[in-house]
Amino acid sequence: MRLITPLFLVLSAFFLALGLVLPLVRFEKLVFFDETPSLLGIVSSLWGEGNQMLAIIVALFSIVFPFAKLIAVAFEATVPADDKAAKGMVSRLLPILGKWSMMDVMLVALVIFAAKTSGMAEAFTQPGLWFYAGSAVLTGLLQMRLRPH
Repeated sequence: MRLITPLFLVLSAFFLALGLVLPLVRFEKLVFFDETPSLLGIVSSLWGEGNQMLAIIVALFSIVFPFAKLIAVAFEATVPADDKAAKGMVSRLLPILGKWSMMDVMLVALVIFAAKTSGMAEAFTQPGLWFYAGSAVLTGLLQMRLRPH
């Protein structure tokens, strides 16, 4: 049982890294065009096309928040129970970060649904989406394990 927390921490970080670099979704348009963007590729493309504000928002919610939550959960798992000041800061930060942890997975699912129902393209989930979602789920399970109340 004691190995679950370290195992989930390592797997969550690994899954998040894979979720950022592997393709999230594959779009096939008119049979001739195939696109498989990764999360980092999407942010880079938005920045390069002059949509810096949107790139910053996507990067904040899809890269920075998940990493911050993972670091906060790891901190909570490793800080001694008698360090009330550090635990207090983390206990205030985690609920805020937790509210946004699955937002990107939901957005990608909506894009896939919209593409399929509009008939403009066929959309298929790719491994990056599943690893990204897995990281969010594992981090949430860790948070529940560390804070059972």
